[in-house]
Amino acid sequence: MTRLPKLLDLIDALIGTPSVSSFEPGLDRGNRAVIDLLATWLEDLGFAVELQDLGTDPAKANLIATLGSGDDGLVLAGHTDTVPCDPALWRRDPFTLHEADGRLYGLGSADMKAFLALAIEAVRELRASDLKRPLVLLATADEESGMLGARRLLAAGRRLGRHCIVGEPTGLKPIRQHKGIFDERIRLVGRSGHSSDPALGNSALEGMHAVIGALLAWREELQARHRDVAFAVPVPTLNLGHIHGGDNPNRICGACELTLDLRPLPGMDIAALREQLRERVLAAVAPRGLTVQFEAIFDGLPPLATPADAHLVRLAEQLAGAAAGAAAFGTEGPYYAALGCDTVILGPGDIAQAHQPDEYLALGRLQPTIRLLREAVRRLCL
Repeated sequence: MTRLPKLLDLIDALIGTPSVSSFEPGLDRGNRAVIDLLATWLEDLGFAVELQDLGTDPAKANLIATLGSGDDGLVLAGHTDTVPCDPALWRRDPFTLHEADGRLYGLGSADMKAFLALAIEAVRELRASDLKRPLVLLATADEESGMLGARRLLAAGRRLGRHCIVGEPTGLKPIRQHKGIFDERIRLVGRSGHSSDPALGNSALEGMHAVIGALLAWREELQARHRDVAFAVPVPTLNLGHIHGGDNPNRICGACELTLDLRPLPGMDIAALREQLRERVLAAVAPRGLTVQFEAIFDGLPPLATPADAHLVRLAEQLAGAAAGAAAFGTEGPYYAALGCDTVILGPGDIAQAHQPDEYLALGRLQPTIRLLREAVRRLCL
């Protein structure tokens, strides 16, 4: 007889266990408490549970829970961490599940702790003897801050299964493609001097002006060459996110820094793009005698492109009653694809709710998600 709590109690327990991940050390917390909850519940259901250390922080780990044995089964995947939040911007405690107006409010309700609870609810009646192919429930760490958990899985070369559903918020509509991403920091170092005589210095700020012009011209070239109408924004994007330099209006700027975000379409190679970006920057500043420093803030998430005729894509379309689409946001899906899984992104939340105050999941999505996951398990594992 299982001790597994009821569905809303599962969601409440996950949301009530903080697991914020952040690039800011003061905000970053581990996910082990969430992992321990999931491990207890899944062991009660007969899953073989493995914890995978990230090797970076003992408070962080992945969970790989397997029911049944063999190869080519189904993986239901989700991340256990959330972004930071400012409780003062919420109308209610973000770490307490609150039901109102046909919604479940709480940090992680949409993105994406509730999916993990729904996956457990969908399989609570299964036994290993029922399965012809294994079912894996995968829960990762640090998706919101570098995707370290998924990277750890890939580095280990751990085969998980043949098919993977990642429960990121898609409004229960399947996504088979999404853009990639990488983030870069460019720092120019010149020479400061008194502003009364430009010859006394070498302005890094003016050099960055030339760099920005070169990058915007390169963006136009990329968007002219690459286009995919499956995406709402059908071209690769390059966003100049943050710039700062200098320290006083009467002093020539001695150093200037720019950070940017580039989101390539499927078929575009991140390593090649980063090399092209750096070549453009170096060419722009070559006549100016400035020192250039590059830093990969985020070395890159590849785009996802699961074939339209993949069995999982066709099944997801049938179960969801919607054609598989494309998304601008990134997920852990490309790492699972690299491990040999045909991967679809399909979850009950809405991306508009992710990373927002008063994040919520519509109550009306709970039972359709459970039915969809149960049928996917039946088709692919039973």
